[in-house]
Amino acid sequence: MSTEEIRGWFAGRLPADLFEELVEVVVDREEITVVGRIPAPALAEGVSEGERAATVEGRIAEFRERTRGARMSVAGEAERRFERKVSWGVECDGTRALFTHVAAPVMTRLRQPERQVLDLLVAGGVARSRSDALGWCVRLVQQHSDEWLADLRESLVQVEEVRRRGPGAPA
Repeated sequence: MSTEEIRGWFAGRLPADLFEELVEVVVDREEITVVGRIPAPALAEGVSEGERAATVEGRIAEFRERTRGARMSVAGEAERRFERKVSWGVECDGTRALFTHVAAPVMTRLRQPERQVLDLLVAGGVARSRSDALGWCVRLVQQHSDEWLADLRESLVQVEEVRRRGPGAPA
């Protein structure tokens, strides 16, 4: 199924009062991450940034506990249907929080110069292991290459559409 079809399934299946808005559904081979917007807490005028942040954090924690049963019920259905784990997240007053999500192992082969970079990150205390160092590198590329990665994602969507319309495709 395409990401749009999976997003559509969640949009139709989620309890109507779960989120104010379904913000994002991200799909890969192992996981589906569902992020929705929840109401911002009411704050008195002039509260400090620290109090605002703590109030939002509390609202997110309250939402997570209160909706656990409903979210797990939907996740169970989706996991059987799509054969992927489901993770959850929320946006509240400009803050995004992801709940427990999959950390999938990825096997890679690196040459010595690349391994030396990872080992330097470990020796410098930036990462606890080569695996952590590699994750750190991927996050750094993601932060500094958002526009390029967005262009690449869009081109892959176009490739998938061309494949879907290709020879042997259902009419």
